[in-house]
Amino acid sequence: MEKIGIIGAGASGVFTAINAKTENNEITLIEKNDKIGKKLFITGKGRCNITNAKFFDEFLENIVVNKKFMYSSFTNFDNYALMDYMEKNNLKLSIQRGDRVFPKSEKSNDVIKLFEKQIRKKNINLRLNENVIDLYKDDKFKVKTSQSAYEFDKLVIATGGLSYPLTGSTGDGYKFAKKFSHKIIHQVPGLCPIIFKDKNLNVLNGISLKNVSLNIETNRGDFKEFGDMLFAKDFITGPIVLTLSSLINRSRVIRMYIDLKPALDFEKIDNRLLREFDKNPNKDISNILKKLLLNAFIDIILERSEINNRIKANQITKEERHRLIKEIKFFHLSFDGLKDINSAIITSGGIDCNEINPKTMESKLVPNLYFVGEVIDVDCLTGGYNLQVAFSQGYACANDIRRKNE
Repeated sequence: MEKIGIIGAGASGVFTAINAKTENNEITLIEKNDKIGKKLFITGKGRCNITNAKFFDEFLENIVVNKKFMYSSFTNFDNYALMDYMEKNNLKLSIQRGDRVFPKSEKSNDVIKLFEKQIRKKNINLRLNENVIDLYKDDKFKVKTSQSAYEFDKLVIATGGLSYPLTGSTGDGYKFAKKFSHKIIHQVPGLCPIIFKDKNLNVLNGISLKNVSLNIETNRGDFKEFGDMLFAKDFITGPIVLTLSSLINRSRVIRMYIDLKPALDFEKIDNRLLREFDKNPNKDISNILKKLLLNAFIDIILERSEINNRIKANQITKEERHRLIKEIKFFHLSFDGLKDINSAIITSGGIDCNEINPKTMESKLVPNLYFVGEVIDVDCLTGGYNLQVAFSQGYACANDIRRKNE
């Protein structure tokens, strides 16, 4: 009977094990934690954003690194195939804003319970609290753990990346891959907060912005995202920030600014201000701006515009008005880098895709060695795409293992 070892019981490792198991093989799933799916448990803020319901081409547009590598595995097991799998296993699903797919219960633990049930049902040998200390290959793969030693005919490395190290993602897979001479692409944070240098913005700490445009100009092009974001003490976060962080994480940032009123062009804001000035000529400019801006921004924007906050509307010059509008449309932040990888949702970088067969996830360098999940250099935007990649890769790997075992 063929023996298959899988290191890592996250989404990709577990899904590989469940789908690779047949009566002709023996699968051992090795996990350093005391339970499976540690990162899966916290994804989607504990609600588990399993996948995204966008159709094929639009889905693939959300893969920002090595999209072409995913064509084959995603075609063979796409988001709708995953949704069918979950529902056939009695996990009801809910499609929410942005086509994000969650368990109807909104409990990640329900997804983990489904996988635990399948592991038991298929008699997969789950080894918890076992840390892999060493591995190598002669005639077979030899794996030494903190508890035991194993020999495998095939080996799958599904150890995750570097983000969320408390879940056990500590870069083990990169070390293992190097033992087999695989090239590793340098890892940087993906989907993470962006740090700014400005020291006079403490008043914005905790302020949420809706329907704004965040713009970042880099040496590799200009990027813009529209939506919601949040200010913290010295960084910004939120959906549009996380997206942009993954688009710029290997670029040199030249300029970063927020358009606080993207729905209004310069002329429309100018006309609106003129109307307000005509109606309220003796009102302080700071009071008039309350109809246009959040209170927390008013004094900052007036200071940047070099306008006294007590000046009356009828005293504002055309030049001052235009400076004011410019600050509203181009609220600059001094870029100071990305939060470190411990604060990132995903790892950008990993095992070079050029050395992995995209149809099977098998190493092109070492026969019967496979890689799946975040350990590979593929990453996506937020919204369920990264988990789908893990499941699609796991399914492709499992298919090849089964095919060779027939």
